[in-house]
Amino acid sequence: MSNELRWNPILGTWVIVSSKRESRPWREEKCPFCPGTPETGYGWDVLVLDNRFPALRPDARTSVESRDIYRVEPGYGYCKVVIESPEHEGDLDTIPIENLRKYLRILGEETAKLCRDKEICYVIPFRNKGELIGVSLTHPHSQIYALPFIPPRINIELRNAREFYKEHNECLFCHILGFEEKEGKRVLYRNKLFTSFLPFFAMWPYEVHIYPRKHVLHLSDLDSGGIEYLADILRVTVSMYNRLFDFSLPYIMIFHQAPCRGNYNYYHLHIEFYPVHRARDKLKYPAGIEWGAWVFTYDDLPENKVAELRYALQKAVEYLRDRGYSPMGRIISWYTYLGGGTLTSRYS
Repeated sequence: MSNELRWNPILGTWVIVSSKRESRPWREEKCPFCPGTPETGYGWDVLVLDNRFPALRPDARTSVESRDIYRVEPGYGYCKVVIESPEHEGDLDTIPIENLRKYLRILGEETAKLCRDKEICYVIPFRNKGELIGVSLTHPHSQIYALPFIPPRINIELRNAREFYKEHNECLFCHILGFEEKEGKRVLYRNKLFTSFLPFFAMWPYEVHIYPRKHVLHLSDLDSGGIEYLADILRVTVSMYNRLFDFSLPYIMIFHQAPCRGNYNYYHLHIEFYPVHRARDKLKYPAGIEWGAWVFTYDDLPENKVAELRYALQKAVEYLRDRGYSPMGRIISWYTYLGGGTLTSRYS
């Protein structure tokens, strides 16, 4: 079995090649993540495991040697699975809130631990939910990839954030958040430390971003208060999605954080959600222009989608309260500025 990185000289990025992943489990009748299996055992609430079918591994070996411009390197790295609950069914809005807080603490701890390996450049936690996304196992879980390179999308974010900081002496993400909150058109939910919004530049119809309202680089930088309020906004956001069309909505959730080493004070931790639906019975299919040119098309106005999400947020808050959880923030219905720049907000 080989785990390798193959260099794409046209795009200037690495492709992960893993021959063993072809044989990974696919929606087995007996779930390997439920309590009592050889991997999991008993007596746990949130569990971290090494991926049995990793795309990257510390003892990686290649299948071929580099030749000409076709570079090949061992696929060094780590792939972890974080099982969020012993229960076979559920989402971030249904697992116990303490599980969600512990899950976030584990993501931060794993980030710090994996970054101590000098061969690791970047740690990216993510969550794929739903059969439409292509998950092989439906038991609630997330993954963590520790990469020996900085991913191309993160490199683009870093480059643009660095240029903005040089020109304006301000964090690009802090500026975006400030502008979104000032306009108020696309802001959804806000608690003491985090804000969620549908970005002006959204690519997916119901895409939502969550930004810390303080300048933070890594998940491992969050203290207990940061964990508590991040758990709150994640719980509310996922519940919003599951109330949007009144079924369990498939989505991808990605944590973007700064690389392991270097001075990236111009960057900003944030979370991005990509749901694949564009309506109750329609999917957003990235096709020719999206895959072939990396140019997304948005088939509505983001400002129109916000109204649907706010209505779903109302139902989400009621759903959570009925089940004993009181959200720590407010739904933002609109903003206005009074004379002198005093912010007034109305909560629905």
